[in-house]
Amino acid sequence: MRPDWDSYFMKIAYAVSERSTCDRALVGCVLVLEKRILTTGFNGSPAGQEHCDEAGHLMVDGHCVRTIHAETNAIIQAALHGVSTRGSTCYVTHLPCINCTKALINAGITRIVFSVAYRTDENSINFLKAANIELIKNEFDPSGTR
Repeated sequence: MRPDWDSYFMKIAYAVSERSTCDRALVGCVLVLEKRILTTGFNGSPAGQEHCDEAGHLMVDGHCVRTIHAETNAIIQAALHGVSTRGSTCYVTHLPCINCTKALINAGITRIVFSVAYRTDENSINFLKAANIELIKNEFDPSGTR
């Protein structure tokens, strides 16, 4: 059966997550405008730096700070290549953290579709509501048994 657009782009986000180098959460993100992919991002270290799967996790206050989150990497890729993200949808495997939420708001994202509510932060939810960003939980099953 042909998938709906949200499921189609969520499947791509999961494929992108396979490039993640921090196994604490394999996260993938796809920024989409008018059914066209603008950029992708996965969680991993800054360019040229050691990755968690090579050097181990760099933990501070229960968080691995060696990596840049997938959403932030997708926004950075847009900036590097001169791609506007205004009005786009963010498809991301996991609910964005507070820092990624703020970056997505400032990047002009108008809709976020996610699958896993990992470490749900009420501040993130409240920021998204205040910014009138549509938040949709997609029950995507990456194993393909949806």
